[in-house]
Amino acid sequence: MRRKIAFASAAAVAVAAGTTGLVIWLSQPSYDDVVNGCVAALKEQAKAGNQGKPDACKDVKEDDYTALVVSNAINGLPQTDKDLLDYYDDGDMNGSVGDG
Repeated sequence: MRRKIAFASAAAVAVAAGTTGLVIWLSQPSYDDVVNGCVAALKEQAKAGNQGKPDACKDVKEDDYTALVVSNAINGLPQTDKDLLDYYDDGDMNGSVGDG
């Protein structure tokens, strides 16, 4: 009888520990959530003019972080609709900059 009680108690503890572990694991943010948080932090940091690695990016893999920083820098460049050289495909300047 004592064996049955001990076995049942051990089984109940194992199930409780497994359930607790599963709940903790499921409540953690996914890697995509972490990366999205990092992207938002980088955008806010750029607006504020700050530098350095934001705390939201601490769990992002270094290669991914580098790619996010480069992407954020490129997206922050000024956007213009006009080609400043205004050249044609025939190889001549055709009245463009410097052609007088």
